[in-house]
Amino acid sequence: MNIYVGNLSRQAGETELRTLFSEFGEVKSVKVIKDNVTGESRGFAFVEMQDMSQGTLAIRELNGRDFQNRRLKINEAKPKNSTKTYNSFSSNYGYKDRNNHY
Repeated sequence: MNIYVGNLSRQAGETELRTLFSEFGEVKSVKVIKDNVTGESRGFAFVEMQDMSQGTLAIRELNGRDFQNRRLKINEAKPKNSTKTYNSFSSNYGYKDRNNHY
């Protein structure tokens, strides 16, 4: 189960999150999301847990808990939507609709 962890302190690291979530079961991976330019934490992370029931328990128990002086926002991570198309031919203002007046 993939879990979104939001409202993280900038100082929170992968080892602290792994320790926090391991109270509820086996943690497969922890990924703190960092800014590409500065390398500083962006304030959220993803934790992958081995078992769905353990992940659900972790979400229920940790959501709203204080961690490093911040109140965590935790829920099940949503998969990326890869069906979006970003080009001028598929937008409302692109080539397809060039003769329509708005």
